Amino acid sequence: MAERRMFAKTIIDSDAFIDMPISARLLYYDLAMRADDDGFVNSPKKIMKFVGASIDDMNVLIARQFILPFESGVVVIKHWLIHNYIRKDRYNPTVFKEEKALLYQDENGAYNERSTVGQPLVDTGKDRLGKVSIGKDNIDICSASQNNKPTRHKYGEYKNVLLSDDELEKLKAEFPADWENRIERLSEYIASTGKKYKNYHATIRSWAKKDIEKGNISNEQNKRTTESAKCEYGTTY
Repeated sequence: MAERRMFAKTIIDSDAFIDMPISARLLYYDLAMRADDDGFVNSPKKIMKFVGASIDDMNVLIARQFILPFESGVVVIKHWLIHNYIRKDRYNPTVFKEEKALLYQDENGAYNERSTVGQPLVDTGKDRLGKVSIGKDNIDICSASQNNKPTRHKYGEYKNVLLSDDELEKLKAEFPADWENRIERLSEYIASTGKKYKNYHATIRSWAKKDIEKGNISNEQNKRTTESAKCEYGTTY
């Protein structure tokens, strides 16, 4: 399992994240630091006790959908794939295959549950984490985030690369040196082949990963493009 963990500024600098109590934010960092290479954490209650967090802190993370819980007691970092790129030669698949099978990756790269959204936890006095019904206010928050799809604009020389404002900002943050070139590369490919993509942002990121795996990008350039817009946190604060 890779030892280095990264945090994307697009997530931790968002109003939704900053508006949470600092204790909930610190719990989030500790959970992410101890997650496996797919973002799963098998001992959230142990980590809560270790950092002095309360069940309310965990409930806030779940209500805001920064953490997704499972009946088994395992939790997953919702935006794990946005935070972290783990090289193929260092990647170890999660052992929580049943839980992972319940998830899908949305167009922004975040995990979502296939059937239900995460619900708050209660301290049942047991070793595992139990679930209770989510409050009306939190349901409204989750519904609003799922129903309000951002408007996508046309980019590239041929105006055929569709990106939302948030996706464009993510590209600028992830690839500060050549984000425009990456858009143009996809635009030219689409124009020449006639192909269409469900998620153009994800396609650009996927191509970047393939370039790295094929050795088309130097280690130094890879370091600049993947780390320049991310913060790394240690295990102490």
